[in-house]
Amino acid sequence: MAGSGERTARTRDRLAALLADASAAVLGTAGGRAAGVYLRSGTPDVLRLAVLAGLPGPLFRSWWRLHADRPFPVADAYRLGGPVVLPNATETMRRYPQFAAGLPFPLGSAHVPVPGGTRPLGVLTVLCPASPDTGDELFDRGLLVRLAEGLGAELLGLAGGDEDAVRWDEAPVCVRPPPGRTARPAVGRFSWDPATSLVRADDRLHALLGRDPGALAGTADALADALAPAEAHRILAALRDTAAGRPPAAPLSLRARDGTPRLLDLWAADAPAVTGVVVDAGPAAFAEEAADPLPQGVLCLDRLGLIVYANPAAARLVGRSREWLLGRALWDALPWLTGPPYDDHLRAALLAPEPVCFHARRPAGDQDGPGAGDWLAVSVHPGTDLLTCTLVPASRMDPATGPAPGAHPDQGAEPDDRSMAPLYRPIALAIALTDAVTARQVSAVVVRELLPAFGGRRLAIYLLQERRLHLAWETGFPRGFLDPFEGVGLDTRIPGVETLTTGRPLFFESMAQLGAAYPGLALDAEVGARAFLPLIASGRPVGSCILGFDRPRGFSAQERTVLTALAGLIAHAMERARRYDSEAALARGLQEALLPRRLSAHPGVETAGRYLPGTQGMDVGGDWYDVVESGDGLALVIGDVQGHGVQAAATMGQLRSAVRAFALGDRPPDEVLSGTNHLLIDLDPGQFASCCCLRLDPATGRTLIARAGHLPPLLRCPDGRTRVLDVPGGVVLGVDPHARYPVTELVLEPDAILALYTDGLVERPGADIDEGIAALRLALAKAGAAAGRRGGTGARSLAAVADRLTGTARLAADRPDDVALLLAARHAPPSVPGRHGHRPAPAHGP
Repeated sequence: MAGSGERTARTRDRLAALLADASAAVLGTAGGRAAGVYLRSGTPDVLRLAVLAGLPGPLFRSWWRLHADRPFPVADAYRLGGPVVLPNATETMRRYPQFAAGLPFPLGSAHVPVPGGTRPLGVLTVLCPASPDTGDELFDRGLLVRLAEGLGAELLGLAGGDEDAVRWDEAPVCVRPPPGRTARPAVGRFSWDPATSLVRADDRLHALLGRDPGALAGTADALADALAPAEAHRILAALRDTAAGRPPAAPLSLRARDGTPRLLDLWAADAPAVTGVVVDAGPAAFAEEAADPLPQGVLCLDRLGLIVYANPAAARLVGRSREWLLGRALWDALPWLTGPPYDDHLRAALLAPEPVCFHARRPAGDQDGPGAGDWLAVSVHPGTDLLTCTLVPASRMDPATGPAPGAHPDQGAEPDDRSMAPLYRPIALAIALTDAVTARQVSAVVVRELLPAFGGRRLAIYLLQERRLHLAWETGFPRGFLDPFEGVGLDTRIPGVETLTTGRPLFFESMAQLGAAYPGLALDAEVGARAFLPLIASGRPVGSCILGFDRPRGFSAQERTVLTALAGLIAHAMERARRYDSEAALARGLQEALLPRRLSAHPGVETAGRYLPGTQGMDVGGDWYDVVESGDGLALVIGDVQGHGVQAAATMGQLRSAVRAFALGDRPPDEVLSGTNHLLIDLDPGQFASCCCLRLDPATGRTLIARAGHLPPLLRCPDGRTRVLDVPGGVVLGVDPHARYPVTELVLEPDAILALYTDGLVERPGADIDEGIAALRLALAKAGAAAGRRGGTGARSLAAVADRLTGTARLAADRPDDVALLLAARHAPPSVPGRHGHRPAPAHGP
């Protein structure tokens, strides 16, 4: 009998096969270029991409995991339970700008929920190239809905009807799309004599063009009309230029009469005669090695990124044997051809109808041999089943189209478009910056979005304060290198200052160029380039941004324009962050003034409180705690005002004052909460609050507890058992003027620890809050045991327990919410009756 692990593996394999078949069916019937299925995962409200058809998974890793609350079409289709159809890029940008910025291609998409029982099991999504004026006719919505319904029924059948069992927590399975049209001969050859205008074509070219052998009329005009009638003028001009010794820098990308993509490569082997090769860039039959004689390198990739063909020229240019290349993924075989910005180019070739051209450098030391360290002009041509990639040495470039690497004024500098960031980067950066509210968050976004796009390795952001520049963020620079520049005045002659005072960006293509412009300036050991960008928002100087590159490079006019625009976005975000920081500082000061500096003490009770502000959003919230002398006992209170910022802190102060006033009158906890509730409703600040209030008699341990929408207290008994107290509660304060707050009574034994806390200590994104409470309960048990080993639960040890319970939150770089904790422990009573004369009360605990 198979074990549970084997059964799980078999079920997973059956699920993967089912999803793969469904995705292939979508591509085969709906006409999409790519399809996928998202399913629920083991993390609540998180969808994971389970299968991806027609696209390589590594290039789309950013889309593997998606929270159901994100402003993305997949999330909306899942959450709202209805199809989301985006027929073109314009509609996508209007409705989902973040999604459009991530895939800035002329695409249409449809996202259809996969129905389950009470809620969708996941989402079926399909992508297809689309023109700007494409309408809703791009997709057959009814067909997609029927396919999704069929998939849902099969998934439920596989899971035995248990919809909660349908989930995916692994990397997506990537499958090839169903094959397209029958392959035709992939390559044909011809020659043209400019003196006679006579063209001779081989049988392969006749077959590629769908002509009988010898049927092609023997003139250049007839050839051009047969290849691409709409682009005949380009073909004829290229023939004439090649005959004159000026061949095209890269193969011409053409479209046949029926839209079939074709490549035309020309060269003058025996001038003035011109030899030409026509390559079908669609589903080509390269197995016949018809492209082997081509002088340029040709690689063919399937739609999962595997190399299925390489001609001898390509093998020579990349420094690998053909046998080694075949069957390997592009990013494994040629890692220097992947990563930013190349991944953007490859995604474009997979999703958009137009070819993509760029430069790439085969690094020195990469298998060495001929060509190591040389630059290549790369063209990637889309196809239904295959991508055709051509490689030619950059030295073949026409001087009119751009400089060869050796012609650059700095030896070893890159061609200008080497790391030219895609033009959508300003959009992507602007969208990402909308969620950044602190200077630290803005800087983190710049590192994540800007550096990879331009191939940068170092970043420094300086902000202006009292006419001096202060470092706000840096990454990549040697330790201590930037220290001498901290706090420099605006009269200092260094590029980081001058870019701000003049408002002009400064670009240095090498460190030698920077040193010549600023003699005596301390330079690090890098030999790369630098860009200094002014951060100016609405005419106001904010600071300066420094980008560092680890090797010399040029900056094209277009790239300088994009970088300058990005600097403006960063400046506005930093200005907004500075205003936020001012308000946050005010809120922090207000909250610190309102929180108790010391807790009321009693000889028979020890208390310890901790408060940690959040580090996201408005930082400061409305969490508070307090200990108040109440008649012969103590009142312990903890609360949480909804919201963050100055208003929340102010409301918290009002509530704390109200609670203290009612508690000082020795009222029971339910009356304290009722009175505070009425006060909050009368004040009408537009906010509500949760609260837990208890009254403790130190002599007897009798404790009365009432809750208003707050989390239940925890109790650690002297024997080490820890439990969540089952305390019935009422609604939050500030909502219902007739609310009632039931009271629970228990006896707090000597050396027991009572813990009151707010949700910031136990709530984690994507996790159930009960899991957080259980984790805190376990931590309290361990921390209390450690305190006992050190000698009871005195003030020092109870404070240590509080520190241990908040230690993880204190060390966290990001705290989404405030954290408040209040602990109380009662000493053993003396052998004589207590000073208040109370007799022990019976326990009425949960």
